[in-house]
Amino acid sequence: MTDFTMEKGADGVAVITWDTVGKSMNVMSQQGFLDLEGLIDDALADNAVKGVVITSGKDGSFAGGMDLNVIAKMRDDAGDEPAKGLFEGVMGMHAILRKIERGGMDDKNKGGKPIAAALPGTALGIGLEIPLACHRIFAADNPKAKIGLPEIMVGIFPGAGGTTRLVRKLGAMAASPLLLEGKLNDPKKAKTAGVVDEVVPADELLDTAKEWVLSDPKIVKPWDEKGYKMPGGAPYHPAGFMTFVGASAMVNGKTQGAFPAAKALLSAVYEGALVPFDTALKIEARWFTNVLMNPSSSAMIRSLFINKEALEKGANRPDVPDQQVKKVGVMGAGMMGAGITLVSAQAGMEVVLIDQKQEAADKGKAYTADYMDKGIKRGKATEEKKAQVLDRITATTDYAPLKGCDLVIEAVFEDPKIKAEVTKKVLEVVGEDCIFATNTSTLPITELAKASDSPEQFIGIHFFSPVEKMMLVEIIKGQQTGPRAVAKALDYVRQIRKTPIAVNDARFFYANRCIIPYINEGIRMVAEGVAPALIDNAARQLGFPVGPLQLVDETSIDLGAKIARATKAAMGDDYPDEAVDEVIFWMEGEGRLGRKANAGFFDYDDKGKRLGYWEGLAQEFPLADDQPDLIRVQHRLMFAQVLEAVRALEEGVLEDIREGDVGAILGWGFAPWSGGPFSWLDIIGTPYAAERCDELEAAHGARFACLALLREMADKNQGFYARFGSDAKAA
Repeated sequence: MTDFTMEKGADGVAVITWDTVGKSMNVMSQQGFLDLEGLIDDALADNAVKGVVITSGKDGSFAGGMDLNVIAKMRDDAGDEPAKGLFEGVMGMHAILRKIERGGMDDKNKGGKPIAAALPGTALGIGLEIPLACHRIFAADNPKAKIGLPEIMVGIFPGAGGTTRLVRKLGAMAASPLLLEGKLNDPKKAKTAGVVDEVVPADELLDTAKEWVLSDPKIVKPWDEKGYKMPGGAPYHPAGFMTFVGASAMVNGKTQGAFPAAKALLSAVYEGALVPFDTALKIEARWFTNVLMNPSSSAMIRSLFINKEALEKGANRPDVPDQQVKKVGVMGAGMMGAGITLVSAQAGMEVVLIDQKQEAADKGKAYTADYMDKGIKRGKATEEKKAQVLDRITATTDYAPLKGCDLVIEAVFEDPKIKAEVTKKVLEVVGEDCIFATNTSTLPITELAKASDSPEQFIGIHFFSPVEKMMLVEIIKGQQTGPRAVAKALDYVRQIRKTPIAVNDARFFYANRCIIPYINEGIRMVAEGVAPALIDNAARQLGFPVGPLQLVDETSIDLGAKIARATKAAMGDDYPDEAVDEVIFWMEGEGRLGRKANAGFFDYDDKGKRLGYWEGLAQEFPLADDQPDLIRVQHRLMFAQVLEAVRALEEGVLEDIREGDVGAILGWGFAPWSGGPFSWLDIIGTPYAAERCDELEAAHGARFACLALLREMADKNQGFYARFGSDAKAA
């Protein structure tokens, strides 16, 4: 069954409808491209057809993008010449879209039939590249629709002509937010940006497109006419030259050279702007192939698209009936509780928000009101929507309204005694089927569950701050947590449209046990006399959003000191971080508590803006005369985290490496270009990783010792996805 069908109307307009079988949103397959080409050929050859409209059979959307398995198939089908196979496959796509763009015109731009795109809603990736090849783009006035080219977010760039066409249509400067940032717009903003040509009422979309087709419009694209000049200027034009100089600086400033797709995109745009259009398409295809052949591309696609989507759809969900949450209780109206309340109410749940004082509970509810007000100002929400969301929230000090809750999330202070007291009070009110979740970042779930008479219904749900912005939620299973509690937590996370990872109980769970060594390694280097700027910049050049010293300033130094004391008390003589404590405790004693105190590793102005590294740090920890090279600093920062991730897998805290990779990127920004810690080890190879561990252990201590699992895999030259990936498990 084909995804594309065509109906030739008596008015002379052929309507090609895209409707991917079995999908809620259209996705392009390899066969789909061939089917579309066949229908275009048919329409262009039929004298009774005056023009074509390409639209969607899906309600409220045109297309969600490319089936990324198409790329893998192109590469696999090419055998020993994968790059050649990819390049030829991409050029094949270009040929089909160029056929649409030319519409049957001869080489003198004569003849031809108009082809319009009618977008009922969301049009992403190839779902916008096809319309860009059409002669006019009509979009329905659908405020929920998203239109754009988000490929850069998964480690590639628009390679089916979208890059070249958008730059030639808008100019490099205007196209940059859509290409380099993956910015998505609603239809009206897309029209303002120049991406779509007309926005019309949804019920008039098809008729309007047909009217245009029948109006004998001019269909030659500007870049196919003599004398075409790129908006804003080409690279050899004075204005264009400055644009490209600025773009290069911007890309390198934001990516630090760590993301190959951004550099390849800019290269394709720059080089393509120097040559005729068809040559530019070939250049785009070459750079696109270059990116696809980079292991970073495969790793990012796998983690940020395939694995992320699988986890969100419940890849590791227990086989129990649906556990959709209807009424949720939130204990504690601080920042975390207020954020949990907001996302729950937005998802349509009834929320009971409880705090010790009514004033605090009301303030927690006001957090949602303030958030909705900001959305109204940006045109993302309405007063009606705000009222609906706020009506779902009951802010109180009374536990009685918790009756009827099917999930309660406790978000009070990180104190086991307080948490136990709240747990017992809640369980006296709620029904016996209610699942109780504790939001904690450090406290063992198994111990906290002792406050419950039903530990099988007790689970940890670790939100990251701020809740409404951070996409990851870490679900922690205690030793007695049952499958229904796990399913309830996973279903709840799906309802609030976030990505879950489910891990087993252990000190610091998964995310924090990997973040803390990253921070600690940076602080160790300070104690050794390594320049703070070298430490943080080494991390940023690896693709981390912030370096370890900046991160500890953001999270607060006194919190780090508190965690250090608690960890030392728990581990006793096995505690390994005395060198870190020397710095942290001294900073705490100096009142340098981080950004919140306007004083930490950085100096700050009165508004909290970083001014530079604090000079007083060097007085206590003088800079060493011999500074390490960049790669050594980067290896220390990477292996500190990666070894902890492997240890989590080795110990059974992680049950699925997909969760380890997705959780690392979404949870603390682990080098997204790498696809996550396990993908990174696969990129560099386990034998190389083991060698580096041996070198680092010899130079810096036992914390870098190669783990038994990694050593075994290195000896066998195994990769983590080959051994632990979903395909390996299925086999």
